[in-house]
Amino acid sequence: MAHVQKTKGIIGILTGGGDVPGLNPAIRAVTIRALREGYTVIGLRRGWAGIMELKRDPKADNSSSYQVLTEEVVNRAGRTGGTFLHTSRTRPSHVRRENVPPHLQDTYNDELNDLTPEILKNLEYLGIEYLIPIGGDDTLSYGVRMYQEGVRVVAIPKTMDNDVPGTDYCIGFSTCVTRTIQMTNSLRTSAGSHERFLVLEVFGRYAGFTAMLPTMAGAAHRCVIPEYPFDVELLTQLLAEDRAKNPSRYSVVLVSEGATFAGGEMVFKEAEKDAYGHAKLGGIGDMVSAKLKELSPKHNNGKQINVINQKLGYLVRGGDPDAIDSIVPMAYGNLALDLILNKIHGRLVVLKNGRYDNVPITVISNTKKVVKVKEFYNTERLRPFYKSFEMKPLMIMTSEG
Repeated sequence: MAHVQKTKGIIGILTGGGDVPGLNPAIRAVTIRALREGYTVIGLRRGWAGIMELKRDPKADNSSSYQVLTEEVVNRAGRTGGTFLHTSRTRPSHVRRENVPPHLQDTYNDELNDLTPEILKNLEYLGIEYLIPIGGDDTLSYGVRMYQEGVRVVAIPKTMDNDVPGTDYCIGFSTCVTRTIQMTNSLRTSAGSHERFLVLEVFGRYAGFTAMLPTMAGAAHRCVIPEYPFDVELLTQLLAEDRAKNPSRYSVVLVSEGATFAGGEMVFKEAEKDAYGHAKLGGIGDMVSAKLKELSPKHNNGKQINVINQKLGYLVRGGDPDAIDSIVPMAYGNLALDLILNKIHGRLVVLKNGRYDNVPITVISNTKKVVKVKEFYNTERLRPFYKSFEMKPLMIMTSEG
C-alpha cells in the first residue's frame, strides 16, 4: 500500500488522449465533491502512462505517476484549458518493447506486451477503489478493459470530434465549434479582400461533426466529412457558384481531416502509428486546395481562383473552455460521484436529448458514432441538411436516439 491517507475511500482520476478545454473543470468537479463526501482523490498523471510506470516501492519517487489532489490544487487549474494532470496516448495492453518501463523490462520483453497485470497491481497498491478515466473512445476502450478485469470504473466522455458512442455530447466539442466559427469569421476578411476560396482543415478522423455544426451555423458554404467520399469536381463547381453569388467574391469550405476524395483514401502526415493504431492525419486540406485551384478555371470563365489554405489544428483545442465546456464537465463530475456514492460502476456519464444520464460503459466498444449522412448531409450540395429543428437536441445531429 502506498503512503496515501485512506479516508472513506480512494478515487483515481486520469485524462488520456488529446487535450481539450474542459478537462480541468471536470477534474475539479470530481475532486471537490469527492473530498466533501469524505474520499481521497488521486490524480494519475499522463493518462494510462502514469499508473503503468509506477514503482511499487515506498522509497521510489512516483511523483511523475500520481499526485494526491486537494481543493487548492484543483481550484487553481479549474477554470483553465488543457489538463494539469497531463495526458498521453498510452495503451497498456499494447506496449512496444522500447516503451516498457525500465523496471519491468526483464519481465516484459516481447515486441508487443500486455501490461494490464501491472496496472491492476498498481491500482491495488495505491488503494484505488474507483477509477474515473476521462477520454475519447481510445482511452475509454481501455477503461472498458479495466471494468472487465474487475476494476470499478465510471467513465467521462471527452473529445473534440464528439464521437464517443452513447452520448450526445463530449467535453471539448462546444469550444472546438465556437473557435472554428470565430476563426473562420476572422479569415473571411482576407478571403474577401483577395476574392479567394477559403479552405480550412478541421479535426474529425471518422466523424464530421466539427465541420458540420459550424457550417450549419453559417461559418462556411460547404463542408466535406469522413462519412462521405466527395467529388472534388462538384466541390469546385459549388464553391465557384457560391463565390459568384457573394458580393465579397469569396467562398468557404470546412474539410474534416479524415475526409477522402471519391475513390481515394485518408491522407496521413506520417506512417508511424500511435498505440491505438492511428497514423497522424494531415494534408487533405492541402490537397483540396491544390485541386480547387487547378479545376477552378472550368467554373470561372477560364480564370483561376486562388486559395487561402489554413489548418486550424491545435488552435481550436488550446485555451480556456467556453460556457458549455465549463458547465458540462462540472455536471459530468458530479454525475460520476453520484454513481460512486450509490456503489454503481461500469457506467459512462452522458447527455442524451438534453438530459444528463448514464449508460453501460460497454457501449464504447460496441458501437461507432458518426454523422448520419442520409438524415443530415446533403451529398449533392455538400453541406448539412435538415427538415425541422422541432424536438431536436441542442447540437441537432449529434444524438444517436
